[in-house]
Amino acid sequence: MALHPKFQDETDKSDKPSYFNLPPLDVSVAFPQATPASTFPRHVSDYYQFDDLLSPEDLAVRKKVREFMEKEVAPIMAEYWEKAEFPFQILPKLDALRIAGLNTKGHGSPGLSVTTSAITTAEIARVDASCSTFMLVHSVAMLTIATFGSEEQKQKYLPPLARLKTIGCWALTEPDYGSDASSVNTTAIKVEGGWILDGQKRWIGNSTFADVLVIFARNTTTNQINGYIVKKDSPGLTATKIANKIGLRIVPNGDILLKKVFVPDEDRLPGLNSFVDTTKALDISRVMVAWQPIGISMGVYDMCLRYLKERKQFGAPLAAFQLNQQKLALMLGNVQAMTLVGWRLCKLCEKGKMTPGQASLGKSWISLRARETVALGRELLGGNGILADFLVAKAFCDLEPIYTYEGTYDINSLVAGREITGFASFKAAVRSQQSRL
Repeated sequence: MALHPKFQDETDKSDKPSYFNLPPLDVSVAFPQATPASTFPRHVSDYYQFDDLLSPEDLAVRKKVREFMEKEVAPIMAEYWEKAEFPFQILPKLDALRIAGLNTKGHGSPGLSVTTSAITTAEIARVDASCSTFMLVHSVAMLTIATFGSEEQKQKYLPPLARLKTIGCWALTEPDYGSDASSVNTTAIKVEGGWILDGQKRWIGNSTFADVLVIFARNTTTNQINGYIVKKDSPGLTATKIANKIGLRIVPNGDILLKKVFVPDEDRLPGLNSFVDTTKALDISRVMVAWQPIGISMGVYDMCLRYLKERKQFGAPLAAFQLNQQKLALMLGNVQAMTLVGWRLCKLCEKGKMTPGQASLGKSWISLRARETVALGRELLGGNGILADFLVAKAFCDLEPIYTYEGTYDINSLVAGREITGFASFKAAVRSQQSRL
């Protein structure tokens, strides 16, 4: 069957309308009835006056982070989310906040409390989850060096990382081992003067532009997982961007290839000698990641409430309709509950009383409630709920990788379940050869 002439040669645009290649209308012109997220809504989700539980430090840091995110990031985030590029021009002003490293202490690091770090994470995620992921990955790399590194390593690497003069990443996950992280098979072979690393990492945030890569590899002598600091452009090292993501598009995730990469002895982390050591970093980062969905949900609620008050149908604001009010109430209730669970996790952690099961249950439950919250927000915004310009669509997509990383919902549930029952159930049950029936 012959094609219509207009479809035979897609390169011939002579038959297209004269306006075919015009740029899209600015959203404020195309849809003047509601304000886009580039002018970020004010914070209105603290219904139970959570501020009363925060210290002066918490409030002061939150204030400056909120101002920065609303002024510097909100106006550009939809553009960079669409391009799937990181806005490096924000780094000098982000450095001025003095939050890089979060609860990492010493050598120029901010040394924030766990609670202040969590509040900071939520404030960044409230406007843009990708920026919060960038900061978390960078900070976990710093925390790992501060916790397991030698004094010389701390002096060398932490000060420039704390000032965002250099960027860090944290590479544990591999193509064959995600949830089963203790089985990583990137190897580290001891040679004279150092180590040879061979293997592959995947889904590593910041990796394509990181200056300092914290790599986890299996020591072939001890068969234990050790930590190594690898510098960018080391011979045999490549990191390439994973394309076609639907979430956290502003921060790149990468595939790291290590082909006989030499790491000198002075760049092996001396205090990281097993996967048990690795989990110490995972536990605190799991608390921080739990606050990302809290921040996302706060931003979605703030956006939805403003939108529903501005947008009118059938002669009344959408906020006046009962169904919409019910959804807003459910969203707001979720934010209160998530915030209080997250706050309690922080206090348990600061007192040294938090267990791995508590951290895992907090992350899994909070991310589940956040999923419900952003889905309701997408419903409330109707057609504009699929546009990044109004935040909710972007937040909806950004939450999906957070629901999965730092332990999937299911794996975190099993970590809590193991602690509750005393039985580990991570591996599939072995099927018997003969039925008992």
